[in-house]
Amino acid sequence: MTLIIAEAGVNHNGNRDLAFKLVDAAHHAGADIVKFQTFKAKNLVTQSARQAEYQVRNTGVNESQFEMLTRLELDYETHKALVSYCHDLGIEFLSTAFDSESLSFLVNDLGLSRLKIPSGELTNAPFVFEHARTGCDLIISTGMATLAEVEAALGVIAFGLIAPLDAQPSADNFVQAYASNEGQRALKQKVTLLHCTTEYPAPVNEINLRAMHTMQSAFGLNIGYSDHSAGITLSIAAVAMGAQVIEKHFTLDKTMEGPDHKASLEPAELQSMVKAIREVEQALGSGIKAPQPSEIKNKQVARKSLVAATAIRRGEIFSACNLSIKRPGNGVSPCQYWTLLGTQAKQDYEEGDLIHG
Repeated sequence: MTLIIAEAGVNHNGNRDLAFKLVDAAHHAGADIVKFQTFKAKNLVTQSARQAEYQVRNTGVNESQFEMLTRLELDYETHKALVSYCHDLGIEFLSTAFDSESLSFLVNDLGLSRLKIPSGELTNAPFVFEHARTGCDLIISTGMATLAEVEAALGVIAFGLIAPLDAQPSADNFVQAYASNEGQRALKQKVTLLHCTTEYPAPVNEINLRAMHTMQSAFGLNIGYSDHSAGITLSIAAVAMGAQVIEKHFTLDKTMEGPDHKASLEPAELQSMVKAIREVEQALGSGIKAPQPSEIKNKQVARKSLVAATAIRRGEIFSACNLSIKRPGNGVSPCQYWTLLGTQAKQDYEEGDLIHG
């Protein structure tokens, strides 16, 4: 079954009450996981780092990333309360760490067994290495990345998963770990790759869903899709194409102030997406081409049989002139038409009678 991650991200706007309401909305929509973002602005950006264009566009405020992110921090006590609340509701709590202190908190204080590496950290090899050393399951977004950059990150992770604690990280060691059977087994056990287009909202003509298949073919790992497009169509399409994980931003209200609200789903949309994904899962089926149980009763009605086009006497030769093909389908199959031509009728038939073999 597809793992559906409802990405609350920073759509709580730094407000504890909003964060809990986002958990409620994700749970009510039927998501498997609700995901937040954990960071200390002072550890994440310089005080002069500029906002992305989409952040300025979506917030209408031209300020530094540091100023924006400081307002969007959730304190550690709120994190702990959210984990407890999610546990009580029966929805998994997940968060993306953006700095080493936050990563340590998620693993050592909150006890998370699954982590999310965001697209922007894929080429941050030391931080990727820290994630691997935790031994947690890793979901990795690959927005903005080339196939070579994804492979390089997987090399770092393979080394982090299998190397002794005193082993020295190096480019050569990463390559060797990735190429080893042990490294490949560890990656298959621990890593899921998410295709992503890092823009908010992402243009439809730049989504490139087939890249999921490219990565699956190249790396042999579980794949999924982190959807930054508007609406729910492309998440549903990704599931039909084999995505095993779907991540989608959501908010309580798209009109709220903040960098990600406008590119997020509202609760009713999130619920519709979950419902549609579950329907697609059922529709995909086993792949075996065979009549389905609901079809059996319709075979006689929809299919045709060989029928006497005219009265036919016993011993008369069947021909194109005295045979026709009509419904219902509980007589001799039309596939036997040529076999029957030139043979003798074994009984009398009136016009319209089904031919019997």
